[in-house]
Amino acid sequence: MRTAWFHCFNGVAGDMTLGALLDAGADLDAVRIAIEALDIDQWALEVERTQRCGIAATRALVTAPDLEQHRPHHEVRRIVIAADLPGPIATHVLAAFAALAEVEGAIHGVDPDQVEFHEVGSLDAVVDIVGTCAALESLGIGSVACSPITMGTGTFSAAHGILPNPGPAVLSLLQRAGAPHRSADVPAELATPTGVALMTTLARGRFGPMPDGVVQAIGYGAGGRDMPGRPNVVQVVIIEEAERTVGSGTGRATDPTAGPQTTGSRTAGHAIDAGQPVRLLEANVDDTTGEILGHAVAALLVAGAHDAWVTPIVMKKGRPAHTVHALCDPSIADRVGAVLVAETGSLGLRGSTIERWPQQRSESTVDIEGHAIRVKVSAGGRKPEFDDALAASKALGVPVREILRRAAAEL
Repeated sequence: MRTAWFHCFNGVAGDMTLGALLDAGADLDAVRIAIEALDIDQWALEVERTQRCGIAATRALVTAPDLEQHRPHHEVRRIVIAADLPGPIATHVLAAFAALAEVEGAIHGVDPDQVEFHEVGSLDAVVDIVGTCAALESLGIGSVACSPITMGTGTFSAAHGILPNPGPAVLSLLQRAGAPHRSADVPAELATPTGVALMTTLARGRFGPMPDGVVQAIGYGAGGRDMPGRPNVVQVVIIEEAERTVGSGTGRATDPTAGPQTTGSRTAGHAIDAGQPVRLLEANVDDTTGEILGHAVAALLVAGAHDAWVTPIVMKKGRPAHTVHALCDPSIADRVGAVLVAETGSLGLRGSTIERWPQQRSESTVDIEGHAIRVKVSAGGRKPEFDDALAASKALGVPVREILRRAAAEL
């Protein structure tokens, strides 16, 4: 498992996170392509090399004409969905903005969909979040972890006036995710809502020291200020994590989107150690078209569900119907459940907590006539990314099944 561990020893911000990943080797062109897919214009992303307290770092500089523009959550969501970004990027971006909308809505007493993000909704923050998620994808990151996040003290100035430090949104994001923090006697906003939203939604509960494994790359993302005595940077360490030993109770959890983990002929489902807890949400519907069911599954995946599917059933009085299922992390069950109800029109849903045992996997990239195809590799075989294969198929005029076959064979 290729993991990005963020060391937020001096706080975290969106531009610092993006800068750290670019410093660690993320593809700047891939980041720009993802941002260009958004229905926004007149922005520019540049990078510069700098130093903070003697540490060489990369600073991500976003320039845009509407830094004071307010965008409601539903408008940001529309822009992201319309961009048709690759699934993992869109999922992470929407999760970060949904977390921000949830806490801002609670703070201001408004519906999360109508929350106006102020600083967070401005174009530079949209670029920071989309760019960070695209950078992770370009590095082939399968898991994110984070240290406790350092907070400053005193007060700071924001769109609503003078606020206590840490700010209300930052504290609510930490509470929502159960994320740990540290306090530093520094009268400055070290951790911003954008940075904390990225860490808490990407790490998904993985907070603590650097995971075991082999260090592959290190990056430092610089903030705008050069603070005396404190390097104003976020550090990211790219790690190939040590493979978990089934039944040993040691090691790190593997990728939460994969299937049962195996070692030799043993299946993790029969091992002594507990699996990963997940929520299974379900709703029965008997008045919905196939098109709506298909859209519901797609919307659930965009909302952050690990998986979503539909099964045919027979309800009372012999009525043909379907059950829509969604599997998700317990921390986002409320959000995924709301999407399930909204998209199916169901009058209710049910849920249960179950366990699963993800399988260890890695990702490689192969070249098919100049087109990069990502391939997931596990003990059970290899699976090319369909979206990559489809794009190559359209460009080359070759059936997609042939691209899939060639990608698997090439690896």
